Amino acid sequence: MSFQQGLSGLNAASKNLDVIGHNIANSNTVGFKASRAEFAEMVASAIGSAGGSNAGIGVEVGAVAQQFTQGNLTITGNSLDVAINGNGFFTLTLPDGTAAYTRSGNFKLDKEGNMITNDNASVMGYPVDPVTGLRTGTDPIPMVFPTAEPIPAKQTTKITAAFNLDARATDAAGNPAATPPIPATPRATYGTSINVFDSQGVAKPVSLYFQKTATANTWDVYDALDDPTAVPPVVATPIGQITFDNNGAITGPVATPPATGFSLPLTINPTPPNPNNLPTYTVDVSLDKVTQFGKKFAVSNLSQDGYTSGELTGINIENNGMIMTRYSNGVTRAEGQLALSSFRNTQGLASVGSNNWVATFESGQPVVGTATDGSFGSLRSGALEDSNVDLTAELVNMMTAQRAYQANAQTIKTQDQVMSTLVNLR
Repeated sequence: MSFQQGLSGLNAASKNLDVIGHNIANSNTVGFKASRAEFAEMVASAIGSAGGSNAGIGVEVGAVAQQFTQGNLTITGNSLDVAINGNGFFTLTLPDGTAAYTRSGNFKLDKEGNMITNDNASVMGYPVDPVTGLRTGTDPIPMVFPTAEPIPAKQTTKITAAFNLDARATDAAGNPAATPPIPATPRATYGTSINVFDSQGVAKPVSLYFQKTATANTWDVYDALDDPTAVPPVVATPIGQITFDNNGAITGPVATPPATGFSLPLTINPTPPNPNNLPTYTVDVSLDKVTQFGKKFAVSNLSQDGYTSGELTGINIENNGMIMTRYSNGVTRAEGQLALSSFRNTQGLASVGSNNWVATFESGQPVVGTATDGSFGSLRSGALEDSNVDLTAELVNMMTAQRAYQANAQTIKTQDQVMSTLVNLR
């Protein structure tokens, strides 16, 4: 007579209660994945024995399997909170250099600007070109942002202009001999201005004026007005010409390398008094969107690519993991792209605490990529993935496990009573 079956049942039920209790304790843990105890029958058998002739010897816990189902997404409004909706894990590097993976996206910035988790693991991502937003590396690196110091100023290299010049305009010089006389058109009639920045981020206003010439479909371009009050008087000279075809489409000036399309170079002198003696610099004025139609002069776009230095004011993470940063100088640019990892067998991952898993032989090596690519899910900024624990189901499972524990204890009690009866036989 054996107590083995009852003891194994008690152990299994106790382990099941441990798993259920762990699930309940973590029902509010961000990114937590519930586990379940999976049982297996134990049978003692000998080679060649007749099938079914051996009694079972109890139960064992075959595995404690985590359930990687999707948790609900809760909106938090914190821009550094990120939830994965779909497949994938955030890629981390633990303080000891170990690669780890998590579904918990409640990230932080430390005083050096490192993007970290609550246990100081570095959040990994891909470097990107801040201008084009394109990935510049193939290996994930720790995400770092310029919180300790401002981003440096950027000298203006290009002005992009889009406007219409009135096709009804006459020669700006006028024609007093005409009937009726045609007055001269002031140069400022067709003009606009924009601030550009030198290499130290000092702004300077730049004006552009367009003056119709006697040649059909041709306009002179100036960057200054005449100054008759100067001694001697200053007469501005054109910096170039714009030409159009009979349909109002621009035909010149044709840009020379390295610029493309229709553009002209503009030489900028740093703002006086220029105490640091900065040199002049050249800005390419892109004119591809300029037209000449029979309507009033109107500027639809005038922008430039320079800026002064700026402090980090905000971070936003897009659904593909692109991290967009905002600065006090009005610049918004890409600083990186979060890396995601997936596994052929997520059940093979080993939990190491703090909502982290590490790869094992059973899980296979990670496939690293970015959100929305291939089988990877998308990201939701300002949200967190809740635990996938079903609290109601866990409470029911706890009652079932309790009954199983009591029943197994009862089998041991019955075995003990039978044993006592045998011992007391006279």
